[in-house]
Amino acid sequence: MNFKKAIVASMLACMLPTAVFAKDLQVGVSMALFDDNFLTIVRTAIQKEMQKDGVQGQVEDAKGDVAQQLQQVQNFIGQGVDAIIVNPVDTNAVKPIMDQAAKAGVPLVFVNRRPQAPLTDKMAYVGSDSELAGRLQMEALAKAMNGKGNVAILLGDLANEATRDRTKGVEAVAAKYPGIKIVQKQTAKFTRNDAVDVVSNWMTAGDDINAIASNNDEMAIGALQALGKNSNNVLIAGVDGTPDALQMIKNGKMVATVFQDAKGQGEGSVQTAIKLVKGEKVQKNVMIPYQLITKENYVEFTNRNLK
Repeated sequence: MNFKKAIVASMLACMLPTAVFAKDLQVGVSMALFDDNFLTIVRTAIQKEMQKDGVQGQVEDAKGDVAQQLQQVQNFIGQGVDAIIVNPVDTNAVKPIMDQAAKAGVPLVFVNRRPQAPLTDKMAYVGSDSELAGRLQMEALAKAMNGKGNVAILLGDLANEATRDRTKGVEAVAAKYPGIKIVQKQTAKFTRNDAVDVVSNWMTAGDDINAIASNNDEMAIGALQALGKNSNNVLIAGVDGTPDALQMIKNGKMVATVFQDAKGQGEGSVQTAIKLVKGEKVQKNVMIPYQLITKENYVEFTNRNLK
């Protein structure tokens, strides 16, 4: 009888840490910027997934400041979190964050923006292949242009790998068409207002532009606002698949956008963080696929990237 009791007690002891673990798991999240439509969808997905999985924690706004983001990560470590999720402000400036997490032995997951540094143990990236987004986008524009014309590229934040890789994809496809020439490249920092200024300057200078490949939807919409009545004369494509962009495609104002699964990235980052805390094996790069959106299929995506 005592032997049976000992076995039961042992089983309960083995089960107890799992129950406590699920209840007490703490995750700190640092987002590059709250004031961004797409990142807001990612952030909402993270918060909903944490709530669903019973994960406790806090989500902080780095406000586009590298130093502030590092401070947030240091604070998370000081608070004793079990894992950290980071949407990096600058993908080239992530090493101090990685060093802090590694030194503390805290699992670290980067989401949406791929860090430009090798990932070590207890680290992972959850996001998408940015170069593919640029390729899909430019293929759609090239088709709409009948393979000829002048293209301008609206660049995102120059410190972001998505800017570099999406632009690389656009340029690679454009190079395959002898009749297509890239005549302008300028950053609008992923924001709608900056894109209005950049495209307005292009128009004032009299640049001959037949199409605009924008690194994201916000800048694509800013370009439309700047063009005004002339928007029907310029073909525009974006990246993200935001509700605003889908409306523009529906209205015939945009040729295409590329669906980036904000919900999938947000949920995936939380799930990956939990697995790392549990000591489970995960892929270093958890890739969420991109999909081209045009007027033919935009309806399929209307309920996908909602805040």
